[in-house]
Formats: sequence, C-alpha cells, structure tokens
Amino acid sequence: MIAVLKQGTTDAQLENLSSWLRAQGLDVHISKGETHTVVGLVGDTAKVDAELLESLEIVDSVKRISEPFKSANRKFHPDDSVIKVGDTSVGGNIFAVMAGPCSVESEEQVMEIAKAVKAAGATMLRGGAFKPRTSPYDFQGLKADGIELLLKAKKETGLPIVTEIMNANHLPLFEDVDVIQVGARNMQNFELLKELGRTNKPILLKRGLANTLKELLMSAEYIMAGGNENVILCERGIRTFETYTRNTLDLSAVPMLHELTHLPVIIDPSHATGVARLVKPMALAAAACGADGLMIEVHNDPAHALCDGAQSLTPDTFADVMKSVGRVLDAVKA
Repeated sequence: MIAVLKQGTTDAQLENLSSWLRAQGLDVHISKGETHTVVGLVGDTAKVDAELLESLEIVDSVKRISEPFKSANRKFHPDDSVIKVGDTSVGGNIFAVMAGPCSVESEEQVMEIAKAVKAAGATMLRGGAFKPRTSPYDFQGLKADGIELLLKAKKETGLPIVTEIMNANHLPLFEDVDVIQVGARNMQNFELLKELGRTNKPILLKRGLANTLKELLMSAEYIMAGGNENVILCERGIRTFETYTRNTLDLSAVPMLHELTHLPVIIDPSHATGVARLVKPMALAAAACGADGLMIEVHNDPAHALCDGAQSLTPDTFADVMKSVGRVLDAVKA
C-alpha cells in the first residue's frame, strides 16, 4: 500500500503519520520526490483502513500494490534511484561503466588494465577475485589475494572496485570493496541476500540464467527488506535454445525494469554474448535502449586469459567502444 501526500506537508505532519502507521506494526518507507512525497507501507496492510487513511488532511490518495515486490517498486519510489559509489554514481543522468578482467590474475595484469580502462573513460574497475566456474577443475580465482590486488589498483587509479561474493562468510574480506556483485548463479541464494541486506554497501545483482524479471526484483526485495536500498540490477543474458552465443541478451528487460522499478539497470554484454566481437554492438544497443550503464570485460592479453578470454576486449578495443557509446548517448539525449 502507498499513500501519496499533498504538497506542503510538513516534516512534523509526516513524522506523526509515520509514527501512527508504525504503531500498527507496519514498516514505513518514505520517498520524497520533486512534487510529491510517497509513503510506502510494508507488512499486513489488510488491517489498514484505506478510507480512513485517505481522509486525513495531508493525504492525497491511497493505493494498494498487487505486486509482491514492494521496496523495489516504482510506485513506492516514483523517482529514479541514484546509487552513490565513492565519488561517482549509478542511475539518474550518470552512465556508469564498470570494466576490467573477468579474473584477477596478477598485480601487473590488473594494474595495466585498470590504468587503461580509466584512460578510456570507465568509472569503476571490475575484477573477479572469487570465480564461480562450471567445472571444479577450472581456475577459481585468487580469492583474498585477488581483492588485495584490486585494492592496490584502486589506490593507484582512484577507481571504485566491483567484485563478486560467493559466500556470506567472506563478507569481512569485502569491507573495503565499493560494490559487491551477486552473480547469476547466486541470484536466489536467499541467505546470502539477507546478509547483504544488513550491509550498507551498493549491491550489483545479476539476473539468473533462467529467471524472470519478477524473480530478479524479488531477489532485490530480499536485500532491500533488510534495510539496504543500494541495489543495482544487471541484465547479463538468459539461457535459451540459441547456441551461437553464450546466452541471449534480453534488452527488453531495460525499459520493462525501468517501468517496474526505480532501481538502476545496467547491461553486461560480455557474459550475454560470450563473443568479443559482439560486445560493441550490444553495448551500443544497451546505451540506445536506456540502460544506466555497462559492465564490460577487458584483458590485456585475452588469448592467454585464465578465464573467459573469448569474450574479453583488449584495452584498445574497449577505448573504441567507449567512444561509440558516448556518441549513442549524445544522440539519445538529443
């Protein structure tokens, strides 16, 4: 349920209303927009007298929300959320680009790539320290040592870092990580999501291989229900019957999610296609359809990468993609 308040409602009136609603055992989420303030109610709203609530002097209208996701719902929060990450942001009018190697392999490697992607215009450095792999015999990442190397690169370049968590027990290692990524395979690891909901760090939540948008938003709800509203959604391709690409990139997810939720939505064309030469056209398409950013894998020597070299761009190719994306963004704004 949401209550839209009238313009001119004072902070004291808002606090009195919130206290009254909390006394009825409800969680209250307040979203102040440019023209209206929206009060979202989560809990057993069946016992709330909607007519009584709507009759209050400061209340403009009351609506019940049928969707099971509440905090992530745009009806709760009409304005786009802007997620702060260090000195940059994701969402609103800021187009974020997270770039770097699929897997951190060495200090020399991550430093070289970090400097290259920053020079090309990336706003964050992505890199895998813990790597979920289909085969137990594949490289699993440098783990804690990988995070230390990412932090060194952050100190050298100033780029905030994004890296994936596999287990809630690893959270202490992520204390200085700027954005914690939840991979596709962990999208419905609800116990992990609950733990991340108790943090105040931005969480990059990737869509699962075979999950619907509703399921993605319900996973976001797990994080937000714990108190952490700093969630960034990522479409990274879903599994279909197509075999020429690694996955099938669902670009329709971008406008659909923007309609359903206030959370920013980014695209990962690297994992979506699995083919380096397809990353550029899909990145351009993502920019054209309104995505709030990109996550792109970049490696200084893709042929010898320990993980996903086939989908990784060289620094020079990434720089070319960034220039083209910039032109698309300018065209869309015009």
